[in-house]
Amino acid sequence: MEILNALALLSNYVFVPAIAYGSQLALGALGVTLVFGILRFSNFAHGDTMAFGTMVTILFTWWFQSMGINLGPLPTALLALPFGIAFCALFVLASDRLVYRFYRAKRADPVIYLIASVGVMFVTNGIVRFIIGPDDQNFADGERFIIKAREFKKMTGLSEGISIKVSQGITVVTMIIVVTALFWFLNKTRSGKSMRAYSDNEDLALLSGINPDRVVAITWIIAAALATIAGTLYGLDKSYKPFTYFQLLLPIFASAIVGGLGNPLGAIAGGFVIAFSEIMVTYAYKKFAAYMVPGDWKPDGLMQLLSTDYKFAVSFIILLLVLLVRPNGIFRGTGT
Repeated sequence: MEILNALALLSNYVFVPAIAYGSQLALGALGVTLVFGILRFSNFAHGDTMAFGTMVTILFTWWFQSMGINLGPLPTALLALPFGIAFCALFVLASDRLVYRFYRAKRADPVIYLIASVGVMFVTNGIVRFIIGPDDQNFADGERFIIKAREFKKMTGLSEGISIKVSQGITVVTMIIVVTALFWFLNKTRSGKSMRAYSDNEDLALLSGINPDRVVAITWIIAAALATIAGTLYGLDKSYKPFTYFQLLLPIFASAIVGGLGNPLGAIAGGFVIAFSEIMVTYAYKKFAAYMVPGDWKPDGLMQLLSTDYKFAVSFIILLLVLLVRPNGIFRGTGT
């Protein structure tokens, strides 16, 4: 019974949150790795693109809520999500037209694109803060939990409960659907094959009659969709604050690089590696250890390797180790 309590405790505070967080990081990293794989630069504006798409989703959510439109037990944000994706896609296409297209025509070095993306990042952040403000915004509604800890305790008779939030369940289901749809699109459709060909050999793709402007536009639209979905799911699960999405840039890039920058499968794996690492390193294992050891051996300290305030340091350390030991990542991406 003590072991079951320990497993329930660990599931509630480590496994379930890590799976949800890993799904959010995976979707964010997919957008980064897609832009890198096809457009050949690291888009530092991706975190604030997530903030922009989520902001539009929130504004439409509030509008729907004011009119009494909802999805019952599910968050109204799911209804607003397509509008967030559409406006975010228009925003990134405009950014490409105004900024990146100039450097693409001149075949600028990737570092120039990177610096330009930093500029886009600050402009986007300023726009988001100006429109919605810098503070936390609440837009979650509907049922909060799929399973409540109290109900779980009654069903099992255990001292520890497991709670699963609706936002966590939606996150995992959405991630599976989006990833499946993305891989199908890249491997089965003509546009997806054109994108892969453009990524493998740009000059040969152009000689084959592939329209580069169309490939670039589709890439940005997919990246915007992934950013908006990831940002909205993160906001529903935790909270929405523009600066938080700027901070998410580190674990998202760490996920993409750990998995293999430019490799979609690696981005997914990297997202879960980073999520589990952050949560497991910052979790206090005192209560877990109390269940696992005899009473006299119960620890006095928290048994916490790092404070939750330093969870992003975990991403940074893992990123450095991967760059030192295996620069191309777990799935050997197209390079860092």
